[in-house]
Amino acid sequence: MKNITKRVAFLLAFATVPLAAPVFAQGQSPVTLNGDVKAVETSMDAAGNPVTRLVEPDVIVPGDRLIFTTEYANTGDEAVENFVVTNAVPAAVRLAGDADPALTVSVDGGGTWGALSELTVSGENGATRAAGHADVTHVRWTLSSVAPGENGRVEYPAIIR
Repeated sequence: MKNITKRVAFLLAFATVPLAAPVFAQGQSPVTLNGDVKAVETSMDAAGNPVTRLVEPDVIVPGDRLIFTTEYANTGDEAVENFVVTNAVPAAVRLAGDADPALTVSVDGGGTWGALSELTVSGENGATRAAGHADVTHVRWTLSSVAPGENGRVEYPAIIR
């Protein structure tokens, strides 16, 4: 169990480095990115009400819920248009079933993009089937404009396989 936790932690550390593909005149973007992953912890308060917190992942096991986030900030003097943030979904997790259905995802390593409900995959027997949450390999957001000084974050929920 300890080796699985270490392996997942290793994969998560590298999976939180987002890839950006902005169109910018000099090839340098003033938009900075910072990736992070948190575990979702639910407990009960003194009155018996559920309390949900995001915490640093410690010991995680299959079925645990994680939130992958990417914070962005435009440190430049001009707006950046159509800024793209792409995050690979680590093999140790699957996109959570309650993820926003409007997310733009890929199920083929970033070759094809769309809403999950629009994508298909080939099964082991070669037959095509509707793609599912476990098939998602990447999540992508296109920020129409990031104004000077603007910051924000994008996120997706995942479940440990």
